[in-house]
Amino acid sequence: MRLKQFVSPDMGENCYFVIDENTNEAIVLDPGAQGEKLCSVIDSENLDIKAICLTHCHFDHAGAVREIKKHTGAPVFICRGEEEVANSTSYNLSAMFGRPFTVAYDRVLDEGDKFCFGSLEFRTILTPGHTTGGGCFYFEREGVLFSGDTLFCMSVGRTDFPGGSMEQLMESIKNKLFVLPDDTKVYSGHGNATYIGFEKENNSFIY
Repeated sequence: MRLKQFVSPDMGENCYFVIDENTNEAIVLDPGAQGEKLCSVIDSENLDIKAICLTHCHFDHAGAVREIKKHTGAPVFICRGEEEVANSTSYNLSAMFGRPFTVAYDRVLDEGDKFCFGSLEFRTILTPGHTTGGGCFYFEREGVLFSGDTLFCMSVGRTDFPGGSMEQLMESIKNKLFVLPDDTKVYSGHGNATYIGFEKENNSFIY
């Protein structure tokens, strides 16, 4: 597995390219902005994009989806329960920030759904709370979790936006993420990477 990370200059959102080093097959995870730049990287590195995967559909995680899909033809994946967020400019917050759009998607992933590209495979973990249908993507063999805005280094996703629920978020983190191995590396939607074990011991937002 090879990772490339791009941080949005506006919202500090992390977009990731997850790449199979042998085949150059890849997924784009949460492309929130800088669509032209991301497409340029895809071309310069000759990446074969197999899917555009969204942990959730807030505008800062999905703002460049349309441009990348047009450029690559790759399908867009969202998680079960996130359909309303994808289809609503209010729920995805794009209207609030003056750039209303909806997210067109091709596949809805359910709990446990897997997706393979090259020699890599992730499993879908549904983690509602930050949004109604937020999710995480877990690469078990590599010990890597992409947590979106569910779990951050020493923090958690906010729940005061439409569809948010702190009770659901706590259940998602404790019952679905904190059962993963302690040495699982967590790449979140904002901020620095962390580890499951570290967050279990040190994250004061978990109750």
